[in-house]
Amino acid sequence: MKILTVVGNRPQFVKSAPLSEALRAAGIDEVVVHTGQHWDDELSQVFFEELGLPEPTYRLDLRTADVEALTSPIREVVAAARPDLVLVLGDTNSTLAGARAAAEAGVPVAHVEAGLRSGDLSMPEERARIEVDRLATLLFCPDERSAETLALEGVAGRALVVGDVMADATLRFAPIARERVPPPHPPGTYVVATVHREANVRPERLRRIVEGLSRVDDAVVFPAHPRTASVLREEGIEIGPNLELREPLGYLAFASAASQARVIATDSGGLQKEAYWYRVPCVTTRPSTEWVDTVELGANVLVDDDPDSLVAAVRAASFPAEAPPLYGDGHAAERIARSLRRL
Repeated sequence: MKILTVVGNRPQFVKSAPLSEALRAAGIDEVVVHTGQHWDDELSQVFFEELGLPEPTYRLDLRTADVEALTSPIREVVAAARPDLVLVLGDTNSTLAGARAAAEAGVPVAHVEAGLRSGDLSMPEERARIEVDRLATLLFCPDERSAETLALEGVAGRALVVGDVMADATLRFAPIARERVPPPHPPGTYVVATVHREANVRPERLRRIVEGLSRVDDAVVFPAHPRTASVLREEGIEIGPNLELREPLGYLAFASAASQARVIATDSGGLQKEAYWYRVPCVTTRPSTEWVDTVELGANVLVDDDPDSLVAAVRAASFPAEAPPLYGDGHAAERIARSLRRL
């Protein structure tokens, strides 16, 4: 069996590490195509080096997040590779382009991290999730809630609850990261912040989020996504002395910093989960989240872009002592590989 895996940005590189290993162990031939949606070395190549990912068979180097611009080249790769199935991960533009390209070529689609919904259709990620799930033949869900969502929507593909492959990667690499890379400050004394979503890098929202981060009592380690850094510069947005603006960190350095922070403040879906697995409280600068359980259990607080709410949430943040395991046990990739072998 030959599978074409489409990756294009940070979360997908992390998720694909345990998945590629499980596919190899199951005797499945995997062909990887890297779209180049993220092309900065610290957001792309470093993951292949640090996580030991196989070098992509196809590097498209498209340097764009435009779905239309991504779809046609991926379709050409599908035609050349002739896979039995195209596997896409998450909810990015590369995910959507990969699913569309496969569907146009008449090749079945498998979606890893299927069934997630935030309920906010203004988010391009939410629209991508819905469309990809409707195109997919196999839908690998992180939890029962996601599978129930697909059933309620009447999605035609087959849904399987397997857990979250990001949990596989986090549980494996976090101890290695802490061993190899010292934290930026003593553990538990600082905040790690990330801002990268399209809505949040609009100047007015970014200015409000940065205002809140600048008023936090702790040191705030802020590895800035390239487009976030660009808006900060172009708009002259001032940052407080506690806010440590940094270049993007390598995966292990970031995992070390985030897993030893007092609080994580983010708009990243993946980092909300990682915070939960690290048992670090999370403050999310979005009005909604697809990871609803983290909020319901008190491990995550939604503050949107309100500076006062952000400051108060960071100050009060604590991880619930009785928080149960969420989104799998670290063996999702193995379950996915076994399911594919049974086809």
